[in-house]
Amino acid sequence: GAAESKFDIRDYCFDKQIEFINHPSRWKTACCGGRAGKTVGDAAYLMKVALEKNRCVALYLTLSRNNAKKLIWPELKVICDRFVPEAKVNESDLSISLPNGSFVYASGAATRVDIEKFRGLPLAICIIDEVQSFPSYIKELIDEVITKRLFDFNGTLALTGTPGPVPSGYFYDACQNKSYAHFAWTMFDNPWIRKKSGKEPAALLQEELERKGITIEDPTIQREVFGRWVLDSRKLVIQYQASRNHYNALPDTLLTHIIGIDVGFEDSDAIAVLGYSDASPTTYLLDECITPKQGLTELVGQIEELRTKYKPIKLMIDEGGLGKKLAEEMRRRYRIPVQGADKKRKFETIEMLNDSLRTGRFMAQSTSRFASDSMVLEWDFERMTPDKKYVSDRFHSDIIDAVLYGFKESPAYSWEPPIKKPKHGTPEWAKAEEQRMFELALEHHKKQEMEQQSADDQLGWL
Repeated sequence: GAAESKFDIRDYCFDKQIEFINHPSRWKTACCGGRAGKTVGDAAYLMKVALEKNRCVALYLTLSRNNAKKLIWPELKVICDRFVPEAKVNESDLSISLPNGSFVYASGAATRVDIEKFRGLPLAICIIDEVQSFPSYIKELIDEVITKRLFDFNGTLALTGTPGPVPSGYFYDACQNKSYAHFAWTMFDNPWIRKKSGKEPAALLQEELERKGITIEDPTIQREVFGRWVLDSRKLVIQYQASRNHYNALPDTLLTHIIGIDVGFEDSDAIAVLGYSDASPTTYLLDECITPKQGLTELVGQIEELRTKYKPIKLMIDEGGLGKKLAEEMRRRYRIPVQGADKKRKFETIEMLNDSLRTGRFMAQSTSRFASDSMVLEWDFERMTPDKKYVSDRFHSDIIDAVLYGFKESPAYSWEPPIKKPKHGTPEWAKAEEQRMFELALEHHKKQEMEQQSADDQLGWL
Protein backbone atom coordinates (compact mmCIF):
# COMPACT_ATOMS: atom_id res chain seq x y z
CA GLY A 1 0.00 0.00 0.00
CA ALA A 2 0.92 3.64 0.35
CA ALA A 3 2.84 3.03 3.55
CA GLU A 4 4.96 0.41 1.87
CA SER A 5 6.06 2.70 -0.95
CA LYS A 6 7.21 5.44 1.43
CA PHE A 7 9.93 3.35 3.07
CA ASP A 8 12.85 2.36 0.87
CA ILE A 9 15.94 1.00 2.59
CA ARG A 10 18.11 2.58 -0.11
CA ASP A 11 17.13 5.97 1.32
CA TYR A 12 17.91 4.90 4.87
CA CYS A 13 20.75 2.37 4.84
CA PHE A 14 24.29 2.23 3.51
CA ASP A 15 25.65 -0.45 1.20
CA LYS A 16 26.77 -3.03 3.79
CA GLN A 17 23.42 -2.90 5.56
CA ILE A 18 21.54 -3.17 2.24
CA GLU A 19 23.60 -6.18 1.19
CA PHE A 20 22.71 -7.90 4.48
CA ILE A 21 19.00 -7.09 4.21
CA ASN A 22 18.53 -7.98 0.54
CA HIS A 23 20.39 -11.29 0.50
CA PRO A 24 17.89 -14.09 -0.27
CA SER A 25 19.15 -16.57 2.36
CA ARG A 26 16.69 -17.44 5.13
CA TRP A 27 19.56 -17.91 7.61
CA LYS A 28 21.97 -15.04 8.19
CA THR A 29 24.60 -13.84 10.60
CA ALA A 30 25.96 -10.31 10.96
CA CYS A 31 29.07 -10.16 13.13
CA CYS A 32 29.98 -6.50 13.51
CA GLY A 33 32.17 -4.18 15.50
CA GLY A 34 30.78 -1.41 17.67
CA ARG A 35 29.32 1.74 16.04
CA ALA A 36 28.97 -0.17 12.77
CA GLY A 37 25.27 0.69 12.43
CA LYS A 38 24.08 -2.86 13.09
CA THR A 39 21.05 -1.76 15.12
CA VAL A 40 19.88 0.71 12.45
CA GLY A 41 20.20 -2.06 9.87
CA ASP A 42 18.18 -4.41 12.08
CA ALA A 43 15.41 -1.84 12.52
CA ALA A 44 15.22 -1.18 8.76
CA TYR A 45 15.14 -4.93 8.05
CA LEU A 46 12.25 -5.53 10.46
CA MET A 47 10.21 -2.66 9.07
CA LYS A 48 10.85 -3.61 5.43
CA VAL A 49 9.66 -7.20 5.93
CA ALA A 50 6.64 -6.18 8.03
CA LEU A 51 5.51 -3.66 5.38
CA GLU A 52 5.97 -6.11 2.49
CA LYS A 53 4.07 -9.05 4.03
CA ASN A 54 0.50 -8.59 5.24
CA ARG A 55 -0.61 -9.79 8.69
CA CYS A 56 2.79 -11.06 9.75
CA VAL A 57 5.00 -10.50 12.79
CA ALA A 58 8.53 -9.09 12.63
CA LEU A 59 10.24 -9.90 15.93
CA TYR A 60 13.39 -8.39 17.46
CA LEU A 61 14.86 -10.24 20.44
CA THR A 62 17.78 -9.40 22.66
CA LEU A 63 18.82 -10.51 26.13
CA SER A 64 16.34 -8.34 28.03
CA ARG A 65 13.35 -6.10 27.39
CA ASN A 66 15.29 -3.14 28.80
CA ASN A 67 18.05 -3.73 26.26
CA ALA A 68 15.48 -3.92 23.46
CA LYS A 69 13.98 -0.62 24.63
CA LYS A 70 17.41 1.04 24.66
CA LEU A 71 18.80 -0.47 21.44
CA ILE A 72 16.18 -0.98 18.74
CA TRP A 73 13.04 0.80 19.96
CA PRO A 74 14.23 4.39 19.30
CA GLU A 75 15.32 3.39 15.76
CA LEU A 76 11.96 1.79 14.99
CA LYS A 77 10.12 4.92 16.13
CA VAL A 78 12.32 7.12 13.93
CA ILE A 79 11.38 5.04 10.87
CA CYS A 80 7.69 5.25 11.78
CA ASP A 81 7.81 9.01 12.28
CA ARG A 82 9.54 9.58 8.95
CA PHE A 83 8.00 6.98 6.68
CA VAL A 84 4.93 5.34 8.28
CA PRO A 85 3.12 8.05 10.29
CA GLU A 86 -0.12 6.04 10.27
CA ALA A 87 1.51 3.23 12.28
CA LYS A 88 0.26 2.80 15.85
CA VAL A 89 3.13 2.75 18.34
CA ASN A 90 2.52 1.05 21.69
CA GLU A 91 5.12 2.03 24.28
CA SER A 92 3.88 -0.35 26.97
CA ASP A 93 4.56 -3.57 25.04
CA LEU A 94 7.12 -2.20 22.53
CA SER A 95 4.97 -3.02 19.53
CA ILE A 96 4.11 -1.25 16.28
CA SER A 97 0.87 -1.97 14.43
CA LEU A 98 1.11 -1.31 10.68
CA PRO A 99 -1.73 -0.47 8.24
CA ASN A 100 -1.40 -3.85 6.47
CA GLY A 101 -2.18 -5.78 9.66
CA SER A 102 1.44 -6.65 10.43
CA PHE A 103 3.19 -6.08 13.75
CA VAL A 104 6.76 -5.29 14.75
CA TYR A 105 7.71 -6.41 18.24
CA ALA A 106 10.81 -5.67 20.31
CA SER A 107 11.28 -7.98 23.25
CA GLY A 108 13.72 -9.77 25.53
CA ALA A 109 14.44 -13.37 26.47
CA ALA A 110 16.22 -12.98 29.80
CA THR A 111 15.44 -16.50 31.02
CA ARG A 112 14.49 -19.91 29.67
CA VAL A 113 10.91 -19.28 30.86
CA ASP A 114 10.65 -16.22 28.57
CA ILE A 115 11.01 -18.49 25.55
CA GLU A 116 7.39 -19.56 25.91
CA LYS A 117 6.15 -16.04 25.08
CA PHE A 118 7.04 -16.47 21.42
CA ARG A 119 5.20 -19.69 20.66
CA GLY A 120 2.32 -19.17 18.21
CA LEU A 121 3.61 -15.99 16.55
CA PRO A 122 3.42 -16.06 12.70
CA LEU A 123 6.95 -14.80 12.10
CA ALA A 124 8.09 -13.45 8.75
CA ILE A 125 11.42 -12.46 10.29
CA CYS A 126 13.14 -12.84 13.64
CA ILE A 127 16.31 -10.92 14.42
CA ILE A 128 18.13 -12.04 17.56
CA ASP A 129 20.65 -9.38 18.56
CA GLU A 130 23.64 -9.52 20.94
CA VAL A 131 23.60 -13.29 20.46
CA GLN A 132 27.08 -13.61 21.97
CA SER A 133 25.66 -12.66 25.38
CA PHE A 134 22.91 -15.29 25.52
CA PRO A 135 23.29 -18.26 27.88
CA SER A 136 22.95 -21.86 26.70
CA TYR A 137 19.15 -21.69 26.31
CA ILE A 138 19.67 -19.77 23.04
CA LYS A 139 19.77 -23.16 21.29
CA GLU A 140 16.37 -24.12 22.69
CA LEU A 141 14.95 -20.69 21.85
CA ILE A 142 16.00 -21.00 18.20
CA ASP A 143 15.62 -24.73 17.53
CA GLU A 144 12.47 -25.43 19.54
CA VAL A 145 10.53 -22.16 19.20
CA ILE A 146 11.65 -19.59 16.62
CA THR A 147 12.42 -21.77 13.58
CA LYS A 148 8.98 -23.43 13.75
CA ARG A 149 7.26 -20.03 13.93
CA LEU A 150 8.93 -19.09 10.61
CA PHE A 151 7.14 -21.83 8.61
CA ASP A 152 3.99 -19.82 7.74
CA PHE A 153 5.87 -17.12 5.82
CA ASN A 154 8.99 -19.09 4.89
CA GLY A 155 10.57 -16.48 7.15
CA THR A 156 14.11 -15.40 7.90
CA LEU A 157 16.25 -15.82 11.01
CA ALA A 158 19.07 -13.28 11.40
CA LEU A 159 21.59 -13.58 14.23
CA THR A 160 23.49 -10.36 14.88
CA GLY A 161 26.09 -9.33 17.43
CA THR A 162 29.72 -8.67 18.29
CA PRO A 163 32.27 -11.42 18.96
CA GLY A 164 32.33 -12.60 22.57
CA PRO A 165 35.53 -12.82 24.63
CA VAL A 166 35.87 -16.54 23.89
CA PRO A 167 35.67 -17.96 20.32
CA SER A 168 33.02 -20.52 21.23
CA GLY A 169 29.31 -20.74 21.92
CA TYR A 170 26.18 -20.61 19.78
CA PHE A 171 26.94 -17.36 17.95
CA TYR A 172 30.50 -18.41 17.16
CA ASP A 173 29.29 -21.75 15.79
CA ALA A 174 26.59 -20.03 13.71
CA CYS A 175 29.21 -17.67 12.25
CA GLN A 176 31.12 -20.75 10.99
CA ASN A 177 28.00 -22.64 9.83
CA LYS A 178 27.80 -23.04 6.04
CA SER A 179 23.97 -23.08 6.17
CA TYR A 180 24.05 -19.37 7.03
CA ALA A 181 24.95 -16.43 4.81
CA HIS A 182 27.58 -14.42 6.69
CA PHE A 183 27.98 -10.66 6.83
CA ALA A 184 30.39 -8.39 8.67
CA TRP A 185 31.06 -4.68 8.73
CA THR A 186 32.62 -2.12 11.07
CA MET A 187 32.48 1.58 11.88
CA PHE A 188 34.92 2.11 8.99
CA ASP A 189 32.04 1.15 6.65
CA ASN A 190 29.55 3.45 8.38
CA PRO A 191 29.41 6.86 6.61
CA TRP A 192 27.43 8.38 9.47
CA ILE A 193 30.48 8.23 11.76
CA ARG A 194 32.27 10.76 9.57
CA LYS A 195 29.18 12.94 9.11
CA LYS A 196 28.28 13.09 12.81
CA SER A 197 31.76 13.36 14.32
CA GLY A 198 33.51 15.37 11.61
CA LYS A 199 36.45 12.98 11.93
CA GLU A 200 37.68 9.91 10.13
CA PRO A 201 37.03 6.62 12.00
CA ALA A 202 40.78 5.88 11.94
CA ALA A 203 41.49 9.15 13.78
CA LEU A 204 38.81 8.39 16.38
CA LEU A 205 40.26 4.92 16.93
CA GLN A 206 43.79 6.29 17.30
CA GLU A 207 42.62 8.72 19.98
CA GLU A 208 41.00 5.82 21.85
CA LEU A 209 44.16 3.68 21.62
CA GLU A 210 46.28 6.53 23.00
CA ARG A 211 43.80 7.21 25.80
CA LYS A 212 43.90 3.57 26.89
CA GLY A 213 47.61 3.10 26.27
CA ILE A 214 47.08 0.04 24.07
CA THR A 215 47.76 -0.99 20.47
CA ILE A 216 45.46 -1.95 17.64
CA GLU A 217 46.34 -5.62 18.35
CA ASP A 218 44.64 -5.50 21.76
CA PRO A 219 42.06 -8.35 21.88
CA THR A 220 39.24 -6.07 23.02
CA ILE A 221 39.90 -3.67 20.09
CA GLN A 222 40.01 -6.58 17.66
CA ARG A 223 36.67 -7.86 18.95
CA GLU A 224 34.72 -4.69 19.62
CA VAL A 225 36.02 -2.47 16.81
CA PHE A 226 36.90 -4.90 14.02
CA GLY A 227 34.41 -7.66 14.86
CA ARG A 228 37.03 -10.43 14.87
CA TRP A 229 36.84 -13.61 16.92
CA VAL A 230 39.94 -13.60 19.14
CA LEU A 231 40.47 -15.00 22.63
CA ASP A 232 40.09 -12.20 25.18
CA SER A 233 40.09 -14.20 28.42
CA ARG A 234 41.23 -11.27 30.58
CA LYS A 235 37.84 -9.67 29.85
CA LEU A 236 36.06 -12.61 31.52
CA VAL A 237 35.08 -12.14 35.15
CA ILE A 238 35.13 -15.89 35.89
CA GLN A 239 38.05 -17.95 34.55
CA TYR A 240 36.26 -21.28 34.02
CA GLN A 241 37.71 -23.64 31.40
CA ALA A 242 35.98 -26.93 30.63
CA SER A 243 39.31 -28.64 29.83
CA ARG A 244 40.50 -27.87 33.36
CA ASN A 245 37.39 -27.49 35.53
CA HIS A 246 34.84 -30.01 34.22
CA TYR A 247 34.23 -33.18 36.24
CA ASN A 248 32.51 -36.40 35.18
CA ALA A 249 32.34 -38.09 38.57
CA LEU A 250 32.53 -37.03 42.21
CA PRO A 251 35.13 -38.37 44.66
CA ASP A 252 34.29 -41.35 46.88
CA THR A 253 34.91 -39.34 50.05
CA LEU A 254 31.94 -37.97 51.96
CA LEU A 255 31.23 -34.37 50.98
CA THR A 256 30.22 -31.50 53.23
CA HIS A 257 27.65 -29.21 51.61
CA ILE A 258 27.05 -25.45 51.55
CA ILE A 259 24.16 -23.73 49.75
CA GLY A 260 24.38 -20.23 48.26
CA ILE A 261 21.17 -18.33 47.45
CA ASP A 262 20.80 -15.23 45.26
CA VAL A 263 17.34 -13.67 45.47
CA GLY A 264 15.72 -11.89 42.54
CA PHE A 265 12.36 -11.22 40.96
CA GLU A 266 12.92 -9.29 37.77
CA ASP A 267 16.10 -11.36 37.63
CA SER A 268 15.93 -14.95 38.85
CA ASP A 269 16.25 -16.72 42.16
CA ALA A 270 19.38 -18.86 41.95
CA ILE A 271 20.49 -21.63 44.30
CA ALA A 272 23.93 -23.24 44.13
CA VAL A 273 24.92 -26.37 46.06
CA LEU A 274 28.66 -26.74 46.70
CA GLY A 275 30.44 -29.77 48.14
CA TYR A 276 33.91 -30.26 49.56
CA SER A 277 35.86 -32.85 51.55
CA ASP A 278 38.42 -32.41 54.33
CA ALA A 279 40.56 -34.92 52.45
CA SER A 280 40.80 -32.81 49.29
CA PRO A 281 41.45 -29.18 48.26
CA THR A 282 38.68 -29.29 45.65
CA THR A 283 35.22 -27.71 45.81
CA TYR A 284 32.49 -29.02 43.47
CA LEU A 285 29.38 -27.30 42.14
CA LEU A 286 26.89 -30.14 42.59
CA ASP A 287 23.50 -28.64 41.84
CA GLU A 288 21.86 -25.48 40.47
CA CYS A 289 18.34 -24.12 40.55
CA ILE A 290 17.53 -20.95 38.58
CA THR A 291 13.92 -19.75 38.51
CA PRO A 292 12.52 -16.36 37.43
CA LYS A 293 9.59 -14.46 38.88
CA GLN A 294 8.62 -16.87 41.64
CA GLY A 295 7.19 -16.11 45.08
CA LEU A 296 8.63 -16.79 48.53
CA THR A 297 6.62 -20.00 48.95
CA GLU A 298 8.08 -21.52 45.78
CA LEU A 299 11.61 -20.43 46.73
CA VAL A 300 11.24 -21.94 50.20
CA GLY A 301 10.01 -25.17 48.62
CA GLN A 302 13.13 -25.38 46.46
CA ILE A 303 15.42 -24.67 49.41
CA GLU A 304 13.70 -27.29 51.58
CA GLU A 305 14.00 -29.90 48.85
CA LEU A 306 17.74 -29.22 48.53
CA ARG A 307 18.18 -29.17 52.33
CA THR A 308 16.59 -32.61 52.56
CA LYS A 309 18.79 -33.96 49.79
CA TYR A 310 22.15 -32.47 50.79
CA LYS A 311 21.87 -31.60 54.52
CA PRO A 312 24.08 -28.48 54.22
CA ILE A 313 26.06 -27.10 57.16
CA LYS A 314 25.39 -23.53 55.98
CA LEU A 315 22.85 -21.67 53.85
CA MET A 316 24.18 -18.30 52.70
CA ILE A 317 21.68 -15.80 51.24
CA ASP A 318 21.91 -12.37 49.62
CA GLU A 319 20.35 -9.97 52.14
CA GLY A 320 20.66 -6.90 49.92
CA GLY A 321 17.45 -4.90 49.22
CA LEU A 322 14.33 -7.01 49.83
CA GLY A 323 16.56 -10.02 50.49
CA LYS A 324 16.86 -9.02 54.17
CA LYS A 325 13.09 -9.22 54.69
CA LEU A 326 12.88 -12.51 52.83
CA ALA A 327 15.74 -13.97 54.86
CA GLU A 328 14.09 -12.91 58.12
CA GLU A 329 10.82 -14.45 56.97
CA MET A 330 12.61 -17.72 56.18
CA ARG A 331 14.18 -17.80 59.66
CA ARG A 332 11.06 -16.88 61.63
CA ARG A 333 8.23 -18.47 59.68
CA TYR A 334 9.90 -21.43 57.99
CA ARG A 335 12.72 -22.15 60.48
CA ILE A 336 15.32 -22.17 57.70
CA PRO A 337 18.65 -21.09 59.28
CA VAL A 338 19.85 -18.86 56.43
CA GLN A 339 22.81 -16.55 57.10
CA GLY A 340 23.57 -13.24 55.40
CA ALA A 341 26.20 -13.58 52.67
CA ASP A 342 29.25 -11.34 52.91
CA LYS A 343 29.00 -9.10 49.81
CA LYS A 344 31.42 -6.36 50.92
CA ARG A 345 34.52 -8.02 49.46
CA LYS A 346 32.96 -9.51 46.37
CA PHE A 347 35.89 -8.86 44.04
CA GLU A 348 38.31 -10.51 46.46
CA THR A 349 36.03 -13.55 46.50
CA ILE A 350 35.99 -13.55 42.67
CA GLU A 351 39.79 -13.57 42.68
CA MET A 352 39.85 -16.43 45.20
CA LEU A 353 37.41 -18.39 43.03
CA ASN A 354 39.49 -17.67 39.92
CA ASP A 355 42.61 -18.85 41.72
CA SER A 356 40.82 -22.10 42.55
CA LEU A 357 39.68 -22.40 38.92
CA ARG A 358 43.20 -21.80 37.57
CA THR A 359 44.64 -24.45 39.89
CA GLY A 360 41.84 -26.98 39.31
CA ARG A 361 40.48 -26.64 42.85
CA PHE A 362 36.98 -25.61 41.76
CA MET A 363 35.05 -27.93 39.48
CA ALA A 364 31.73 -27.53 37.68
CA GLN A 365 30.24 -29.55 34.87
CA SER A 366 30.58 -27.98 31.43
CA THR A 367 26.81 -28.32 30.91
CA SER A 368 26.07 -26.20 33.99
CA ARG A 369 24.59 -22.73 33.79
CA PHE A 370 27.59 -21.55 35.83
CA ALA A 371 29.91 -22.72 33.03
CA SER A 372 27.90 -21.08 30.23
CA ASP A 373 27.47 -17.82 32.17
CA SER A 374 31.23 -17.73 32.78
CA MET A 375 31.74 -17.46 29.02
CA VAL A 376 29.76 -14.20 28.73
CA LEU A 377 30.11 -12.32 32.04
CA GLU A 378 32.60 -9.51 31.28
CA TRP A 379 34.48 -6.80 33.11
CA ASP A 380 33.57 -3.23 32.14
CA PHE A 381 37.03 -1.78 31.53
CA GLU A 382 35.54 1.56 30.43
CA ARG A 383 34.17 2.31 33.92
CA MET A 384 37.04 0.86 35.92
CA THR A 385 39.29 3.03 38.07
CA PRO A 386 42.47 2.05 39.95
CA ASP A 387 40.46 1.43 43.13
CA LYS A 388 37.10 0.31 41.72
CA LYS A 389 36.07 -2.62 39.53
CA TYR A 390 32.86 -2.94 37.54
CA VAL A 391 31.13 -5.90 35.93
CA SER A 392 29.52 -5.08 32.57
CA ASP A 393 25.74 -4.70 32.75
CA ARG A 394 25.44 -6.28 29.29
CA PHE A 395 24.80 -9.60 31.00
CA HIS A 396 23.89 -10.49 34.59
CA SER A 397 24.39 -13.93 36.14
CA ASP A 398 22.37 -14.95 39.19
CA ILE A 399 23.97 -18.38 39.51
CA ILE A 400 27.51 -16.98 39.63
CA ASP A 401 26.48 -14.74 42.53
CA ALA A 402 24.95 -17.74 44.32
CA VAL A 403 28.16 -19.73 43.78
CA LEU A 404 30.25 -16.85 45.20
CA TYR A 405 28.11 -16.69 48.36
CA GLY A 406 28.63 -20.39 49.00
CA PHE A 407 32.28 -20.48 47.94
CA LYS A 408 33.18 -17.66 50.35
CA GLU A 409 32.21 -20.00 53.22
CA SER A 410 33.99 -23.06 51.84
CA PRO A 411 37.30 -23.87 53.57
CA ALA A 412 38.51 -25.70 50.48
CA TYR A 413 40.35 -22.68 49.02
CA SER A 414 42.55 -22.49 52.15
CA TRP A 415 42.89 -26.25 52.50
CA GLU A 416 46.08 -27.79 53.80
CA PRO A 417 46.78 -31.53 53.72
CA PRO A 418 46.46 -33.27 57.11
CA ILE A 419 49.78 -34.09 58.79
CA LYS A 420 50.51 -37.80 58.49
CA LYS A 421 51.78 -39.17 61.83
CA PRO A 422 54.51 -41.84 61.75
CA LYS A 423 53.71 -45.32 63.01
CA HIS A 424 54.39 -45.93 66.73
CA GLY A 425 57.78 -47.57 67.39
CA THR A 426 59.37 -46.71 64.02
CA PRO A 427 62.58 -44.65 63.71
CA GLU A 428 60.47 -41.83 62.23
CA TRP A 429 58.21 -41.95 65.32
CA ALA A 430 61.23 -41.87 67.67
CA LYS A 431 62.68 -38.84 65.86
CA ALA A 432 59.32 -37.01 65.93
CA GLU A 433 58.90 -37.86 69.64
CA GLU A 434 62.41 -36.53 70.39
CA GLN A 435 61.54 -33.28 68.58
CA ARG A 436 58.23 -33.02 70.44
CA MET A 437 59.92 -33.50 73.84
CA PHE A 438 62.57 -30.91 72.94
CA GLU A 439 59.88 -28.35 71.97
CA LEU A 440 57.95 -29.04 75.20
CA ALA A 441 61.13 -28.55 77.28
CA LEU A 442 61.92 -25.34 75.40
CA GLU A 443 58.41 -24.04 75.98
CA HIS A 444 58.63 -24.96 79.72
CA HIS A 445 61.99 -23.16 80.03
CA LYS A 446 60.63 -20.01 78.33
CA LYS A 447 57.60 -20.04 80.63
CA GLN A 448 59.85 -20.25 83.70
CA GLU A 449 61.95 -17.35 82.44
CA MET A 450 58.85 -15.20 81.91
CA GLU A 451 57.53 -16.00 85.40
CA GLN A 452 60.90 -15.16 86.98
CA GLN A 453 61.07 -11.88 85.03
CA SER A 454 57.56 -11.00 86.17
CA ALA A 455 58.50 -11.68 89.82
CA ASP A 456 61.67 -9.58 89.52
CA ASP A 457 59.70 -6.73 87.97
CA GLN A 458 57.19 -6.84 90.82
CA LEU A 459 59.93 -6.76 93.49
CA GLY A 460 61.56 -3.84 91.74
CA TRP A 461 58.26 -1.94 91.77
CA LEU A 462 57.78 -2.58 95.48
